Amino acid sequence: MKRDFLAVTDFTSKEIKDVLTIAKVVKHMHRWGDDPKPLAGKHSALMFRKPSLRTRASFETGIRQLGANTLFFSDKEIGMGERESIHDVAKVMSRYFDLIVIRTYEHSEIVEFAKYCEVPVVNALTDLLHPCQIMGDIFTIMECKNRIDDVSIAYLGDGGNNVANSWVNLASRIPIDLRIGTTEDRQPDEKILENAKKNGASKITITDNPVEAVDNVDVIYTDVWASMGEKEKIQQRQEKLAKFQVNNELLSNAKDDVIFMHCLPAERGREVTDEVMDGEHSVVFEQAENRLHIQKAIILQLFGERF
Repeated sequence: MKRDFLAVTDFTSKEIKDVLTIAKVVKHMHRWGDDPKPLAGKHSALMFRKPSLRTRASFETGIRQLGANTLFFSDKEIGMGERESIHDVAKVMSRYFDLIVIRTYEHSEIVEFAKYCEVPVVNALTDLLHPCQIMGDIFTIMECKNRIDDVSIAYLGDGGNNVANSWVNLASRIPIDLRIGTTEDRQPDEKILENAKKNGASKITITDNPVEAVDNVDVIYTDVWASMGEKEKIQQRQEKLAKFQVNNELLSNAKDDVIFMHCLPAERGREVTDEVMDGEHSVVFEQAENRLHIQKAIILQLFGERF
């Protein structure tokens, strides 16, 4: 039976930890110049309706390192739901490829595509969720803290975006202390929050006080205040979210060994200062590299491949 990865919650707690273990092995082998090709002879398609740098680069590179071929399709070539129905595109692509990676707008589009697609589908970002990002993030935290259970994470800024929603999803699988510092009008999706609490996420705190959010935390995390396609809203949000800027003063309220994370791209001087981005607590670029390794691990998990 084929598996998809559209949300963090598509994996059980055990499967998430299995994927982290696979990523650790994959990364170690890559560092030693040994990239096994368990997917040799397979073919994948990257269907991106949204532009991308890190996501496209890490998926294309990772898939090739696993031995598979990959083709990229932009929105102009796809026309999914416009020139051709999602159903028909999914059926056709299933006949050509062994894996489909999709980056699109409405989450319902990828859900519908996966319903009719006969091969594994991976969510490379929708407006609602960004699961591969969060898997890479928790892998980075595991490397830095040697644990993931009971790690305290303060997410600051736009609490209503796809990254924040995906952190909430993760909290229903891994017992983390998640604190979201945001304004009343930029909180996580209500349905996602409700489902997370029903499924065991007992430590989710939402506060409009940034100092309270970061008090004695292990991890401070932020993202841009206006996501792709929302840049016209940045000035309005700037006024409301300014107090959530991650700077050295705010950082001083966290643990001495706190790590700073950002999914990139960053608007330096807005949600984070240069001093923090380039400072001793920042693991931003290790975090970016880990997208490569975790996505390879996710794909291997979907195919049931082991080294």
